[in-house]
Amino acid sequence: MINVTDSFVSLGHWPSAGSFGFNTDILATNPINLSVVLGVLIFFGKGVYNRKNRILTTIRNSEELRGGAIEQLEKARDRLRKMEIEADPFRVNEQLENYKNETIYFEQQKALNQVRLRVFQQALQGALGALNSCLTNELHLRTISPNIGMFGAMKEITD
Repeated sequence: MINVTDSFVSLGHWPSAGSFGFNTDILATNPINLSVVLGVLIFFGKGVYNRKNRILTTIRNSEELRGGAIEQLEKARDRLRKMEIEADPFRVNEQLENYKNETIYFEQQKALNQVRLRVFQQALQGALGALNSCLTNELHLRTISPNIGMFGAMKEITD
């Protein structure tokens, strides 16, 4: 320590006392430089150390949260698989219901067409019956003769 105090006292004896200069005495300046550097390192090093700890803590917390999120994702996937398995019979039932409805509609249309055909046939038979009952031989010949004449004239025109 004597060297340190002597270096401060010797500042007054330098020709450039009161101004800034370099002290070339290595033994006197090293302890001062080391104490300043150590002081700066300790002052700023605490923040770096604390920041490092905060970063490591944040990384650990993030990893824990990630693990929890992965577990929740797997549980959700399992629930989704179970729900899909449970939903399959409903989908099959819905498809069967659709097929059933289509079959019913087809059968309704088929029955409706059969009824229409039957009504048409009955109407035609009724009309023919009414025509035959009203049509005498004389009326029949009077209706057919002009039509045959008309067809004969058409044939001559096309020849």
